[in-house]
Order: sequence, then structure tokens, then C-alpha cells
Amino acid sequence: MKRLGGEIEISGMKNSALPIVYSTLLINGKCTVDNIPFVNDVMLSLQILKHLGAKVDIINSSCVEIDTTDISLCEPPMELVRQMRASYYLMGAQLGRFGTAHVCYPGGDDFGMRPIDQHIKGFESLGAKVNVSGGYIDIEAPNGLSGANVFFDVVSVGATVNVILAAVKTEGVTIIESAAREPHIVDLANFLNTCGAQISGAGTDTIKITGVKELHGSNYTIVPDMIEAGTYMVAAAVAGGRVKINNIIPKHLESISAKLLEMNVTVEEMDDYVIVSREGELSSCNIKTLPYPGFPTDMQPQFAAALCYANGVSHISEGVWDNRFRYIDELRCMGANIDVSGRNATIKGRPLSLTGAAVRAIDIRAGAAMIIAALGASGRTEIAGVEVIERGYVDIVGKLSAVGADVFKLGE
Repeated sequence: MKRLGGEIEISGMKNSALPIVYSTLLINGKCTVDNIPFVNDVMLSLQILKHLGAKVDIINSSCVEIDTTDISLCEPPMELVRQMRASYYLMGAQLGRFGTAHVCYPGGDDFGMRPIDQHIKGFESLGAKVNVSGGYIDIEAPNGLSGANVFFDVVSVGATVNVILAAVKTEGVTIIESAAREPHIVDLANFLNTCGAQISGAGTDTIKITGVKELHGSNYTIVPDMIEAGTYMVAAAVAGGRVKINNIIPKHLESISAKLLEMNVTVEEMDDYVIVSREGELSSCNIKTLPYPGFPTDMQPQFAAALCYANGVSHISEGVWDNRFRYIDELRCMGANIDVSGRNATIKGRPLSLTGAAVRAIDIRAGAAMIIAALGASGRTEIAGVEVIERGYVDIVGKLSAVGADVFKLGE
């Protein structure tokens, strides 16, 4: 095991960038978006916008200019839409711009059933009619959309985003109750407000949207990626050493930092960076994933990998997705002792140790978990599916190599 040391710069939040990119479809003008992470999912989204007629210019390694003045209502390419879940933001964006939408069913990581019933409920509350058949979602508002009260039966980030997109230019006032509270919901609302929207309450469970007739272009900077930061914090915890992680918002990381402290990891929080270090052995802990501000489901696989190196027995309860433990078989290939029952996993850590093996990235965060597991394992680990990991992480190999990790892409 090689101890890590040095600094890592965190990129913009992928989960903010995607809804913000799609929200530009609502704007009759030009937007400049900075601190944007050019991961594969973002690049796919920009390709979809180009197909719809948007002008997309990449200014530099973290800045893009998007002009949607001349977009048209047409069907985006199925081969692009089916590659990621976030493409379903096209529903709200097209509905908000054109009063109608026709989109094929989205793809993305498989965590079990991903129903869009809450999205449909929101659209119908605004006056739209939704038909799902033949792998396509057709949405029409024959009498136009109008502001309404929307109450979600379960908290849904995707549905919250889609109703915001559909309602922001809809006449009247829309109140979303049981809204998702994640930082990327706040970031989307802040972006749209700089474009002339009137959205308040983002970050709470009640969001108020007063419809406006038009939105104008703006310049905006995306917030740092809390999941990327959390991933490197866990990597430093497993490998040991001392790593400074720059460009973060400590409040977004509170639940992650709390669990690392419980695991005998030192976390020093400053205004816009954290320093993570470990000298002693990792301690076991129990984790339950919940919607924000609870422990994020997108950090569950990374912590599972780390807990394989902790003393004693740990328990993880998945409170968001039905099928998020599919990656466990890959950890077992490395020697992990993990029992799974439904949404619960029991991890038996030290004195057991992991050894290198050939594994694969089941999904974005599971792929990051394989890297973390490999950092602490004896021997060589080969991880297939690096393109899956790169859907969510900017230059993860380069960033880890820069702090001393022995990691590289085969063929490069």
C-alpha cells in the first residue's frame, strides 16, 4: 500500500452540470457556464443540445458557451439519450420551452427500477397529458401549462428538477412540496434566477416558482462536486498519508466527514478545502443512505470498499435504491467478506485483507469503489470499464497519480 500525499483539485459538480445544461434549452440567448466538468455524461448532453440546434463552444478546460436561440423541437438521438439517466431532463426542458415533449426512455446506471411516476404526477399537475408507450414518453399541454401545487409522494431529485424546468416559464405560481433538497437543486435554481427566473425555497422541502415570460442568458459558475471530493477523502482514508482536497464546500460534506471521523480518520475543515489523514487503523461503523442532507447513496460503494479494511463488523443500509449492491460481487473477487440481504449489507473487515484481482466497474460510483479497494489491496488490480468511471470523474487517474497512487490506464 502506498501512502498518499499532496493536493487534489475538485471539479464542478456533475449532478449540477447536467440539469443546468438541459435548462439552457429554456433560454432564448447565450449562457456561459464555468467550472463545468467535461465528463462523458456532460459531453453526451452537449451533443444532444447540438442535435436540437444549439450552438456549443468549449472555451477552455472548464468553461462552455451555449446558445439555444435557434433550437427546434425534434427528437433527440436515441443512441445518446439511452446512455444516461439525466437525459430525462429533456422532458421538463422541452415542455417548458415548447409546451410539448417527445423523448425516448432514458438509460444510465442500473440500480433497479427507476420509475418516472413522480415526474408524470408533476407534469399532470401543471396541466400536461403524459403517455408512455413503445419506449417513448410523449407530453402535451393542449390547454397550456399553469402554475399549481405539486406534492411528491416520495422525494425525487429528478422529478424536482423536471417540475422546476417545466414551471419556470409557466404562468402563475407553482409550489413544490416534498421537494428534493440536494445542493444541485439549489445550484440549478441559482442558475435560473441569474437568467431572470423567480425561484425561492431551493434547499428546503418547499420550493416556490413564480412563472416568468422569458429567460435571458447569463454567466454562471457551478459549485464543486461533493461526491468527487468525498471519493478522494475515502481514498486518502484507505491509503493513509495526508491529502489536501481543494475547491470544496465543507457544508456539503458534513455527513461524509462525520463518518470518516467515526472511522478514526482525521478531517480538518477550512473555508474551501479539507485535509484528510490517517495514522492508526480504520474503525468499523454503520451507514444508512438517505436523501440530502442524509448520507448520500452516491458515496455508499466507496465507503463499502473502505470498510473492508476497518476493524470489526460494519453495516450499510441502502435507503434510496433497490439494487445498489450489485458491485459487491466485484469486492468479493478481491477477498471481501460481505453478506447482502435486500437493501442491507454486513461487512466483515480486518483481520481479513484484500488482494488484487480482475474486476469491473458496474456503475460510476462502484467503479470508484474498485479503485479505492485496489489502493489498499496487496498485488495488482485491473478494473475493466474505465469509460464508465469517466462518466462521473474528471481525470481520476491523473488526480490520484499526482498524490502518489500507483494507478494508470492500460495502453497509455
